[in-house]
Amino acid sequence: MTGKPRLSLLRIIEMNIGFFGLQFSFGLQQANMGPIYGFLGADEATMPLLWLAGPMTGLIIQPIIGAMSDRTNSRMGRRTPYFLIGAVICTLSLFAMPYSSALWMAASLLWILDAGNNITMEPYRAYVADRLAPEQRSVGFLTQSAFTGLAQTLSYLAPSLLTAFVARDVLDDNGIPVIVRIAFVIGAILSISTIAWSVWRVPELPLSDKERAELKTKPLTVRATIAEIVSAIRAMPRPMKQLAGAMLCQWYAMFAYWQFITFAVGRSIYETSDPASAAFREAVLTTQQAGALYNFIAFLGALALIPVVARFGARHVHAVCLAASGAAMLMIPGASSPIGLFALMLGIGIGWAGMMGNTYVMLADCIPPERNGVYMGVFNLFIVIPMLIQTLTMPLMYDAILGGDPRNVLLLAGGLMLAGAVATLRVDTGHRQSRNSRLAAG
Repeated sequence: MTGKPRLSLLRIIEMNIGFFGLQFSFGLQQANMGPIYGFLGADEATMPLLWLAGPMTGLIIQPIIGAMSDRTNSRMGRRTPYFLIGAVICTLSLFAMPYSSALWMAASLLWILDAGNNITMEPYRAYVADRLAPEQRSVGFLTQSAFTGLAQTLSYLAPSLLTAFVARDVLDDNGIPVIVRIAFVIGAILSISTIAWSVWRVPELPLSDKERAELKTKPLTVRATIAEIVSAIRAMPRPMKQLAGAMLCQWYAMFAYWQFITFAVGRSIYETSDPASAAFREAVLTTQQAGALYNFIAFLGALALIPVVARFGARHVHAVCLAASGAAMLMIPGASSPIGLFALMLGIGIGWAGMMGNTYVMLADCIPPERNGVYMGVFNLFIVIPMLIQTLTMPLMYDAILGGDPRNVLLLAGGLMLAGAVATLRVDTGHRQSRNSRLAAG
């Protein structure tokens, strides 16, 4: 796929609309799974174990699906079949989630939902890398990051907006608020419709005769797929290996933040740790509003980062983004009012914009184009392994080291974000472009 046609900004936006639906689904999880588990009687200390679905499904599914999509040659394209299958699974799971009657049911549905999300995710990122000329990839991935911010803004804000029509204290029989159920139904509709729009408006480029011939030598079998993953890991470019340390810090921190922010806000602002109380429901809505704000900042920030990254390089810009997020996390436990919490979302939003855009700009700069799918899948290991480590270690340290206080979890997360900023500066990719390169890209 050499000599790829340049796409207009409108077409780049359209190709990423499907990412909006995908990230709306992720936003619903981040904003609501902790409270849903709380409503269903989960214990705070063991809460991370109920989030095990995300890292485990990502660990297993994304490298396999990424490698398979590299070897697929269907009438719909290499990546499109995976988008559509994953979107259907996500839609069905989102419809079912708010009807969970017990912890085991909600946790099981999260496994299925995350499986669908992961089937879609890495082929989608590979599709962007496939479809765009190298000089347009930063625009493509940062546009994708902007859609992440916009989608998660609306998903976090959805329950609060729905209180204009349904009272916040109206509960279903399982104790889950009706506004949460309606938000999940909206997410289910968006999950399938937006991805269908993207693949219709910006279809994949047809493979060349040479590429088809090469695919015929690469059978789409389990054994060949696993061999391809192993080969890719062994041949991993050095800059990609260097990214592992920064990714460990930032994703451990962000996963801990999502799990415990509602409980931290409940204690620091509403002085409650009781998930059945009206004060805790207020804490849930405040946290969701804060989440909507940081995601909206990420939406605007990702757009603003496009020229900044082009000038200064993704590496240095990303280090600044992580430092801003780390500083904000360290200050959140001291926030005593919603206004104070909302002000700190500026740092969280800047960090999130960088995590969803800059890391993929750096990755795309250092991997061979013919292995975009498998390396995007393998790169996801740098996300899910930190999540898995966090899931397994947090129950061990929550009471013993962190005093059973979710505010201390945020202090740990903030320190790790700052460590991630330092580690990013050691990565040998995402360098500043020369002025002539920037002019050629423009």
